[in-house]
Amino acid sequence: MTLLLQVSVAQAQKFTVSGNITDAANGEELIAATIRVQGKAMGVISNNYGFYSLTLDKGDYTLIFRYVGYEDIAKTITLNQNIKLDIELKGKAKEFEEVVIKGNKLDKEVENKKINVVKMDIETIKQIPVVFGEVDVLKTITFLPGIQSAGEGNAGINVRGGAQDQNLILLDEAPVYNASHMLGFFSVFNGDAIKDLEVYKGGIPAKYGGRLSSLIDIRMKDGNKKKFAGTGGIGLISSRLTLEGPIKKDKASFMVAGRRSYADIFLPLAPNDEIKENKLYFYDLNMKANYIMGDKDKLFVSGYFGRDVFKFTELFGLDWGNATATARWNHVFSQKLFSNITFIFSDFRYQFSFDISDEQNLSVTQGITDWSLKADMANYYSPKSKVEFGASIIHHTFNPGLIEPLKPTSIFKKFQYSERRAIESAAYVDHEYKVHTRLKLRYGLRLSSFNNLGSAPEYKYTRDEKGRPTPIDTITYKKNEWYNTYGGLEPRMALSYSISKEVSLKASYDRTYQYVQQAANSTSTLPTDQWIPANINIKPQVGDQVALGYFHNFKYDIETSVEVYYKTMQNQIDYRDGAILFFNEQMDAELLIGKGWSYGLELFVKKSGKKFNGFLSYTLAKTQRKVNGINGNKAYAAQNDRRHNISLVGTYQLSKRVALSGTFVLLSGQPVTFPGRRYGYDGKIVPHYDGRNNYRMPTYHRADIGVNIDTKKKKRYESSWNFSIYNLYARENAYTITFSTRKIIVDGKQVDTKEPQAEQVALFKIIPSVTWNFKF
Repeated sequence: MTLLLQVSVAQAQKFTVSGNITDAANGEELIAATIRVQGKAMGVISNNYGFYSLTLDKGDYTLIFRYVGYEDIAKTITLNQNIKLDIELKGKAKEFEEVVIKGNKLDKEVENKKINVVKMDIETIKQIPVVFGEVDVLKTITFLPGIQSAGEGNAGINVRGGAQDQNLILLDEAPVYNASHMLGFFSVFNGDAIKDLEVYKGGIPAKYGGRLSSLIDIRMKDGNKKKFAGTGGIGLISSRLTLEGPIKKDKASFMVAGRRSYADIFLPLAPNDEIKENKLYFYDLNMKANYIMGDKDKLFVSGYFGRDVFKFTELFGLDWGNATATARWNHVFSQKLFSNITFIFSDFRYQFSFDISDEQNLSVTQGITDWSLKADMANYYSPKSKVEFGASIIHHTFNPGLIEPLKPTSIFKKFQYSERRAIESAAYVDHEYKVHTRLKLRYGLRLSSFNNLGSAPEYKYTRDEKGRPTPIDTITYKKNEWYNTYGGLEPRMALSYSISKEVSLKASYDRTYQYVQQAANSTSTLPTDQWIPANINIKPQVGDQVALGYFHNFKYDIETSVEVYYKTMQNQIDYRDGAILFFNEQMDAELLIGKGWSYGLELFVKKSGKKFNGFLSYTLAKTQRKVNGINGNKAYAAQNDRRHNISLVGTYQLSKRVALSGTFVLLSGQPVTFPGRRYGYDGKIVPHYDGRNNYRMPTYHRADIGVNIDTKKKKRYESSWNFSIYNLYARENAYTITFSTRKIIVDGKQVDTKEPQAEQVALFKIIPSVTWNFKF
């Protein structure tokens, strides 16, 4: 009897093996590496800091450590006590015969596919041809289903019918409020500084909140802990340089990445004096350092600073930019309990100015600033169960406008519109549980709240049937006085059922609250849309989304998926007709509130192989809004409603040194408000608008090609040439369409025929590019 009891106790004993998984070449933590127990249907995935924890019964095991593009490692352990096991994985040799096949081995595990989640390898992104040859992570993900570009010459994206401000874009956990360079032609993310990119189109984990449509989580490189290294490139529009290396080998490292465009350098060579005085350039700087304090503690400090400058002689100027800073402390309390404490700063501001004369000149500065603190904990209870919980608090400051004269003789006086402040806070719990070998479940709950802080005045209004406001009261609060609290529960859930190793079904539901939003002017491509908080007139946006997915992998390395979704959006804002957009402290009066909904079908087919890799994506979707006071109180197409979206992307390894790439995209035209009729009044022709977004721009399509040629590797450095052609067949896609009357020449004089005509402006035709890239 005693012997049986001893055996039972021994069998019940459990121990934990935990550690960090890193790249053997540079010490970078590997995110989402898999750790599997050989011969058993159990395993775990490393977190965003490369940490893993696996609890098993006492015994002997062989663990398989695996990461895409790296060689597998098998470790045999005797688990009779808690073990710390750090693993370094080696990247696969880039031999022509095995470039891709083994690298996609992980993709065959269809059970690991997450519904609503997109993950792209940075090296793959660098091969895809883009405008001016400038690598752009945001523009590249628009080739994937459910994600579409906001338009040519616009760095914004729309996800499943959501507006641009409904995307939570994080750079090392810091929110980026404006992700565009060069008036929207490029994004602010330098591909050489980025380690990982993950996009959630729905089913967002409970630890994230504050936006309705998507989470775009971008992580910067930590810096090479093994040796000093550098990468860079010289292109037609900009050049870049990234330096990284150990501060103390295997203990601390740094990374610095800089980029600058130089169109302005050549402007002084122009023959026209006015052009010589113009300015148009951008620059950005990424910095990061980390320090391993011991077996249980790590510190990370990172930052970003970027700026755009546009100046048209002395008459007009516009500049804008982001600044972020993140400080993180990782602590391992035990083999099962991991924590991350993060302090975050984020600032976006823009300034426009004009200088017409000594009397008429001024500058206007607007922006938003955040300070936040968050704590995240993860308990790896068992291979079947992981619990995450935490809390966060954010202090928002909204600057609606600081007006300053440029000259003492200006008729304008310095004036600061009242800044608005608010506190946003949240707490969450999230549980991942493997019910059995076929069924996985993740469910969570987030409690969020939002409080306005004094002392900006609040205005109350009544509105007529057309939404025109009439002020009825003004309320003033004391400085930092809390008032007008909003809040709510945000349930999240996702499940996965594996029918077989090749087939699985997925489903998800999530509710999200958004307390800060952008009052976007649909006719503007400038970064001048104001961010405003929820207040006594504007309720927080609330979104509910349900999604279903079917994933099926076939022979010959073919992956397929079909996803459908339906999303409702409450408290959507839009400008009323005749809104006053500038120099208006009572911006709330110009906004009307309604509801929106979106639904769609997403298809995805991916082929991987030794030489050819590519995918085809198709999205069929519809997005609508209904706001009383707009469009006769009837539903209308949202500005980002694109019925069809097709993307085809392919790369072909022609030889060891030469790789070809190509893309093709086709999108339905964007909804736009055009006059449907015209009439004469007082000797003038007056346009009449039948409704909001009542027409569509022409269908957009283009093809791009590229070739990447690696030069012969030297002992200490290597380089490559990238040649690309954007818009191969010179399609003149409509950027703007304006209306005028046709004019003809009669007897040498211009005569207005009064006949209406539409004039289309195309932004780009065919654009060849060349970039020289190097590493050392």
